[in-house]
Parts: sequence; structure tokens; C-alpha cells
Amino acid sequence: MRKKIQITSLILHNGYLGFLFGIPLYHGFLKGFCAPGLNCHSCPASLFACPIGMLQNSLATWRSLSFSSFFPGLAYTLGFLILWGVLLGRFICGWLCPFGLIQELFFKIPAPKIKISPSPWTRFFIKILIFFITIIMFPLFIEEGFYGVSAFCKYLCPAGTLEAAIPQLILQPGLRNLIGALFFFKLLVLFFILLSCTFEERFFCKTLCPLGLIYGLFNKISIINLVIRREKCRACKKCSKVCPADLQPYAQINSPECIRCLKCKEACPEQALLIGKG
Repeated sequence: MRKKIQITSLILHNGYLGFLFGIPLYHGFLKGFCAPGLNCHSCPASLFACPIGMLQNSLATWRSLSFSSFFPGLAYTLGFLILWGVLLGRFICGWLCPFGLIQELFFKIPAPKIKISPSPWTRFFIKILIFFITIIMFPLFIEEGFYGVSAFCKYLCPAGTLEAAIPQLILQPGLRNLIGALFFFKLLVLFFILLSCTFEERFFCKTLCPLGLIYGLFNKISIINLVIRREKCRACKKCSKVCPADLQPYAQINSPECIRCLKCKEACPEQALLIGKG
């Protein structure tokens, strides 16, 4: 069921077929809305905006717009993030995020399955740094023309390289003359992330994803969350063995790192874990 929903979400995020007829990007009504998952809005098939991309671009316009024009755009973007977070929390990561599905597909490639990510606190610190430096500080304080620099999209986002840069170069040969050091750097970042995902499940989610960091703040209060029936739990730790986020679900219920994949629920012999309502 989860895999079917993930594939359906991927299709809904990327349901535009105009690029097959020479129209490279969709700029219609739906592009004004944030999709829930990490999916590049510059992908030729993308129907919606990326929440991280919209947040960066909203912050990057403060130099060129008056406050009365700048603030509504920022509030609109934050409203989407809060709405998705309150409704679903990181359920989005486990069920709806296109790049989450891509990570899981790469994990199925035969390779040694080992832990390569750092400790939980180090991972959290890395995500905080990525969020504040690339999504907040660069758009606000590093100027490029009349706008701030959307650093996460420009330098790090693997979804942007995989879903937008590479397909656009295939579809528009004229763009190949613009290939430079930045493109090869992003290819290297993408290769590192996807290679890491073949060794460790959901490496990007656990270590680098700023969108997961935001949604994780809502995990304990989201409308859909996990409930544990303490009277049934024997602390057998079978749920911990299958958790892709390296959690102990019986002790860390609704942790900010929980992607709500429900593998713990399936593994519990006592059915002590349930989908609940926050």
C-alpha cells in the first residue's frame, strides 16, 4: 500500500506532459501551490512548486520588494509548510515525498548495508546548519543582482540535479553550452547522496534534508501520528530493528526523526503501535 501511494504521489507531483511537445516548464495555476514533498519545481514534468524553493525565493526578494509585497509571499509559503506539518508531519517523508521514494529504490540496489551517517545529534546539527546557512542566511544576506542567493537549490539539492538539471540538458541541447564547474559539483553531490543511499536507508532524509527538519517539528502535534499502547508493549525491540531512522519507536514515539513509514507497526508482534490522531 505504501509503495503504491508513493508512486501515485510521484505521478501527481510530476504530471505535466507539455515538455513532450516542446513546452519546457509548466507555469500554470497549480505552480502557485507548494507540493508537500521535495520535488524540484524546475523539473520538466513538475506541476507544483517546491516548498524549500519557494521559501528561499521568498526570502531572496526582500531587497527588491517593498515590505507590503515581500511579507505576503513569505507568509504564504510559511503557511503551506505549517499546513502540511500540522496535517501530516513527517508522514509526508515516508509516504508522499518523491525523493524519499528515489532513495528507497536506490537502497534496493545490491550493496553492503552499513551505517555511514553520523550520530543522531550530529545529524540534527548538520541539518540545522544546512537550513540556516543555505535557506536563511544566503537568501537574506548574500546578494546576486537584485536578489539573494537560493543556496540550497543552487549548490546542494539532489532533487534539482536529478529531476531538473539533467532532464533539461537532455531536452534542450542549447543549454549544454552553459555547463560549468557548478554543474559538475552538483553532479558530485548527487552521486555522493545516491551512493550513500545504496548503503544506508534514507541517508539523505536522516542527515541532510531541511524539509524533513521542518516537518519533524510538527511530529508530536500533527493530526496523523503514532500511538503506543504501553500495556501491550514488551520492549522486544523488533520495531527498532526495522526502523530506517535508527529510532527506538517504543521509547521515542513521534520523534522528529520518525518518517512514519509504519515499518515498526508491521514488525510489532503485539500490535502495540497504532496510527492515531493528534
